[in-house]
Amino acid sequence: MTDRWLSVEEIAAYLGVSKDTVYAWREKKGLPAHRVGRLWKFKTDEVDEWVRSGSAAEPSEGEQ
Repeated sequence: MTDRWLSVEEIAAYLGVSKDTVYAWREKKGLPAHRVGRLWKFKTDEVDEWVRSGSAAEPSEGEQ
């Protein structure tokens, strides 16, 4: 059992960003997350793939 579900706090630490950034990325950029009751949970392999795909990148100048 090596691929456990991570909390917002844990995924924020894993990515080196704030919890607010995690919530914003989930809502606006499609950060893969799963709702478990009232909590959001994350799989590192899904988040890693999302980052590799470029979805976490800031838009270039002129893009929105």
